[in-house]
Amino acid sequence: MTEKVFWAEPYRTTLATHITTVDGADVTLAATIFYALSGGQESDAGSIGGHAVLRARKMGQEIIYTLHADHGLQAGDAVEVVIDPLRRYQLMRLHFAAELVLELVYARCPGVGKVGAHIAADKARIDFGWPENIAGLFPVLLADAHALIDRDAAIESAFSDTALERRYWAVEGFARVPCGGTHLRRTREVGHISLRRRNVGKGKERIEIVLEQPDLPMPTMAPRAVT
Repeated sequence: MTEKVFWAEPYRTTLATHITTVDGADVTLAATIFYALSGGQESDAGSIGGHAVLRARKMGQEIIYTLHADHGLQAGDAVEVVIDPLRRYQLMRLHFAAELVLELVYARCPGVGKVGAHIAADKARIDFGWPENIAGLFPVLLADAHALIDRDAAIESAFSDTALERRYWAVEGFARVPCGGTHLRRTREVGHISLRRRNVGKGKERIEIVLEQPDLPMPTMAPRAVT
């Protein structure tokens, strides 16, 4: 099974590893920093051994990467995995922003239900089962969200069950939430956000979340050795 380095080192953007299996255009790795679509968070963008990753998908606890069919890689080959740092950081920031807004909506709207979510690099969205125009909540949601963001609180991210690869994030005094995505270290990294409302059907409301400073560079973190 692939070692998922993106959990321990979400700010890492290059990794030396090796191919473990090859099945036509599909390969697996001994270790990876390349996140695959899961929990509504889109996949990273990047390459393996200089070959563009066309698709990354989870299969149980394994991650399968699809390359162009002529990649020529074989099991045992040493490769470098490279991901797009701006995209990764945008996804991390919007992921936490969406989780933050979701928890605040739960607190303000007893009985509300989440019916969908998606985290892309340009915006995040959360769909709710809710009978009213949810935009009326935006001033208080933004005030509460920015208060936590500006507090620069530490974000803990760890396993709740290592064997089953179940993870969570937590901010002391705010929430502990099951989540297997890639997470920031501190709330201030999100920066300020804007909210937009979409009506997506009878009894359904969508909140779109965008970053006011989308192009902030990812902080540099010293990587550990991975064998």
